[in-house]
Amino acid sequence: MAAAAVLISCLAVQGGASAQDVDTAMDSGTFDKATAERAFPAGRPYSPWAGRNFPTRPLFGDTHLHTSFSMDAGAFGARLGPRDAYRFAKGEEVMASSGQPVKLSRPLDFLVVADHSDNMGFFPDLLAGKPEILADPTGRRWYDMVQSGDGATAALEIISAFSQDKFPPALLYTPDSRAYKSAWDETIDAAEEANEPGRFTAFIGYEWTSNTGGNNLHRNVIFRDNADKADQVVPYTVYPPGSDNPRDLWKWMDAYEAKTGGNVLAIAHNGNLSNGRMFPMIEPGTDKPLDREYAETRAKWERLYEATQIKGDGETHPFLSPNDEFADFETWDKGNLDLSVKKTPEMLQYEYAREALKNGLKLEAGLGVNPYKFGMIGSTDAHTGLAAVAEDNYFGKTSAMEPNPERLTKPFVESKNGTIFEWETSGSGYAAVWAKENTRQAIFDAMERRETYATTGPRMVVWLFGGFDFTADDANTRTPAITGYTKGVPMGGDLRDAPDGKAPSFLVAALKDPIGANLDRYQIVK
Repeated sequence: MAAAAVLISCLAVQGGASAQDVDTAMDSGTFDKATAERAFPAGRPYSPWAGRNFPTRPLFGDTHLHTSFSMDAGAFGARLGPRDAYRFAKGEEVMASSGQPVKLSRPLDFLVVADHSDNMGFFPDLLAGKPEILADPTGRRWYDMVQSGDGATAALEIISAFSQDKFPPALLYTPDSRAYKSAWDETIDAAEEANEPGRFTAFIGYEWTSNTGGNNLHRNVIFRDNADKADQVVPYTVYPPGSDNPRDLWKWMDAYEAKTGGNVLAIAHNGNLSNGRMFPMIEPGTDKPLDREYAETRAKWERLYEATQIKGDGETHPFLSPNDEFADFETWDKGNLDLSVKKTPEMLQYEYAREALKNGLKLEAGLGVNPYKFGMIGSTDAHTGLAAVAEDNYFGKTSAMEPNPERLTKPFVESKNGTIFEWETSGSGYAAVWAKENTRQAIFDAMERRETYATTGPRMVVWLFGGFDFTADDANTRTPAITGYTKGVPMGGDLRDAPDGKAPSFLVAALKDPIGANLDRYQIVK
């Protein structure tokens, strides 16, 4: 201000101006009303950010993490619970189940602890040697395996028994049991304690693990709500009183919303291990074509798909995309989840996301509804309590795979139909979400509108907009978000009402992970 005053004073002296002239000169920058309205038209504020209401940065997180509360994770050696998982995701250093210190390079923005809904609370009792469990011969054998250090074998037996409908009835913990309800209450409490709106989001959730015959139809169920609503229900299971049919899960979700006024969504994953059942044209178990009710209901509840995780890539397969040099990425195609049934080529088109998007258009032409119009995310499916999948910080699918000289050399799943080795697990992935703020509600809403993308782990920033009015100059903008939201719709949105004679165009921009590798290219698949 002093410099400005000196300058004005000098001008006055040099010009020999009167005091009145000086007052006029000092006031010459003040607009009258008419001039101001011409310079700043109504509806167009001076501040470029005023009136903007769109996300400015993506949030990165994991919607699929298991802890010791999952019976298979516990048997594999996981000793970290939900509270440990949230502490780690928030950037704290924790002690892994193998006794090694571990920490993320950067905190995550959000996390869903998604422990299996079936038999929640079982493993702590198995580990403690509860008399009722040891009275069952199978329970006794699993206990002895865990105590002798062979928990990984016990875990695979548990998975196989569950998949093949051979789980001992005496060892089933139903949702009405005290141990089950206690585990669910603790899951909710851990999320409530870790949730810090604006800084870190801890979602309440679980995994519904439909796996009949070893064919993976798993879904992660995520609540938008807080404990006051989520605690009014217990998770839906596969074993009675639940069901292995996705339609029944969707009915449970509908009943939850009707009862509580809350909101919930489901995210399917690992179609690559479903043996042709994840994205069907013929409904499994009925041998009938999908009907409109199935299409409408699936489209309502399943607006995202987990396209990459530790158990391989779910986007496409080289058999389906022979001209794509990147199609053979982290491919798991030996069979279903427990390798009880081998994979055959005709199954593949009903397992992968790209083909599902195409088949969804075919179904829409006949049914009027597209059941497979989904956005994509990545997540880990780690069974360690650690969302740690970076190549230089990879703590494995299970606690048995945590860093040690012999890790990754052993079979992970083995049967007469083949072997999946531990080295075949993928260091992947995370969910990127364009939310307006870091809260349960904002992130959930972004998932609902499919404004998301999948990454195997690097935190690159990716914008994608579609529209009918983009020009070549828009590709050079320094503010792609402003241009994209103003002239088009973001990823996950609908392009409707195309003007006559106009084809859509797309605006794409990306920034590398600041501590990651350089970006190689954009690849758009039509």
